Formats: sequence, C-alpha cells, structure tokens
Amino acid sequence: MRGEVLHYDQEQGFGFIAGADGKRYSFAREDLPREMALARGAEVEFQPNGERAGNVFSVRARMTGRAEGAAPAATAPLAGSAPAAPAHFGRNAENGTAESTGLWSYFWRGLTTNYVNFSGRARRKEFWGFCLFWTIGLVVAIGVGLSVDLSRSDVGGGGDEPIVMFGLFGLYVLLTILPWIALIVRRLHDLGLTGWLAILCFLPYVGGLATLVFALIPTQAGDNKWGPVPVGVRF
Repeated sequence: MRGEVLHYDQEQGFGFIAGADGKRYSFAREDLPREMALARGAEVEFQPNGERAGNVFSVRARMTGRAEGAAPAATAPLAGSAPAAPAHFGRNAENGTAESTGLWSYFWRGLTTNYVNFSGRARRKEFWGFCLFWTIGLVVAIGVGLSVDLSRSDVGGGGDEPIVMFGLFGLYVLLTILPWIALIVRRLHDLGLTGWLAILCFLPYVGGLATLVFALIPTQAGDNKWGPVPVGVRF
C-alpha cells in the first residue's frame, strides 16, 4: 500500500503514515531499511498490519534503485571479489547488523553508548545484565583494593584502615552512577511510565523495593511515546 509520511522523529525512531485507504498507521525505526531517512510528506510503500506499517520503503528510493539496477555491469560481482553484504531489515536494520542482546553486550553499551542515554526503552534482560556485571565489577574492585591494603600493612606496618579498598569502591560507584540512573529511566519508559519515577529508587527504605518492582514488571506491549518495543522482546 502507498501512503504519505505524516511525522517521523529520527531521534526517537517513531512516526506515522497516512495510508491510501484513509487510515493512519504507526511505524518505527525497525520497519525501515538500513540508513533510510524520512521527511514529512515523503511518499512511501508499506505493508499494513492492523494499525502498524511494516517494511516501509521510500517510493523515490525504490525507483532510483531500480534504475541503477537496470545496468547489468553495475550489479554483476567481479570475479574473486567478496559477496555483497545482505541487506538488513526490521530489527536488524540498525547499524546494518542485528543488535546483540547478550548480557555482557547490554552492560558494555550501558558504559559506552548508553552512558548518559535517558531516552528510549530498556527491557528486563538489559537491566539484569547490567546489574550482574556491575556487581561482578564491584566485587573485583573491592578485592583488588583489599589485597593492596593487606600488602601495604604487611610491608610497611601501616594502619589497619583499608584506604585503597574504600577509594576504589567510591570511584567505581561514582563512575557508574550515571549509567545506573539512565538505565532506570529507560526501564521506566519501557513500562510506559515517566522517568521521573526513578527518584523513588534513591529514597531511603523504599528505594530498593521500588527498583526491584520496576525491574520485574514485563515490557509494555507495543510502541509507546518513548520508542518501539526493545529488540528481542517477544509477546
């Protein structure tokens, strides 16, 4: 079916299409081909599925691709050359490859690309993956600091205060507090809740319980204003 783009938020990866049948369909970044940019008013083709538009293609881009493909010399691979990389669609479209959903991958992205990312959504697996490796890192930091303190005490006969251990503990927590807050905010977005509720997680007495509750609630079905359903979630 053909339609016209009514709105597309590139940052949030969410938009709407007015179909030729007069209905409005929602779509997300996962429904677009690789590196495709859409502007308001762009003519597209898509496959309707209820109120959702899937496999969205720009009519102009598709026509251009067909014109370029008409020349066989341009499309035929050279002898001995590596085969062209397959096109990625749907959830695999982002960055041209399927986004890894491993526990370590979630933790690493939390410390790099998502370090201060307060937009988007985070599924339960992402939360618990970050929690697991964050705890392992904390134990390692405490162990290293304690070992250094014990060796200093044996060699120099210094005080019994574990200064290095407390120092590494404080530094580790300080460096990871922002990723933790960002993760909790994205987890709240995944539930369809405002990120300001993350304040509850830092209140005395009730903070731990609030964090546990937010971490256990399943992902909200369907897209919401914070983005599409996270990669890997199945209902």
